[in-house]
Amino acid sequence: MNPNLDDVRVLLLPGWLDSGPGHWQTLWEQQHGDTRVQQADWQWPRRGDWMARLEEVMLEDERPTLLAAHSLGCHLVAAWAAHSCHTARVCGALLVAPPDLDQPDTPPQLFNWRPMVRQRLPFPARLIYSVDDPFSSATAAVAIAAEWGAIARSIGHRGHINGESGLGHWAAGRAVLMPSSPKVESSL
Repeated sequence: MNPNLDDVRVLLLPGWLDSGPGHWQTLWEQQHGDTRVQQADWQWPRRGDWMARLEEVMLEDERPTLLAAHSLGCHLVAAWAAHSCHTARVCGALLVAPPDLDQPDTPPQLFNWRPMVRQRLPFPARLIYSVDDPFSSATAAVAIAAEWGAIARSIGHRGHINGESGLGHWAAGRAVLMPSSPKVESSL
């Protein structure tokens, strides 16, 4: 995941209900000028609609793209990649805290995301998970990473790796997406 950083764009793919003010995605958007893929409905996300929106955004710009996905946004990456013919534009993906949609307590708003897309991704990916994520066990996260062909890495006890996790700008996550300092990357 190390393209020429001057020529790459970063697309932020939030999960269900979007990413709030203290979320690392929001802070990256503000600090780095990354592009958040806006969805028409954050409350009742429809997989096909979200995939179509990502496809539209991908077609707006021919530059190489890095995807930085959180939660349901990770499943968006997998679903989109399984159906798009434009995946060659993606030079890498950071997949953070994908929920286990097979859990019995999955909210009804997310039922149309089942079954989970389990196809191997056609580009390099790293999946970051927390051992105490309320929406996925560590075992499920590692299994999802294996199915997607992503390298899995735990960051310990950080909940859902969101605004409440206390990560702020999350420099270590940014280094995984755009590695420039092996020392920072190895700290994850």
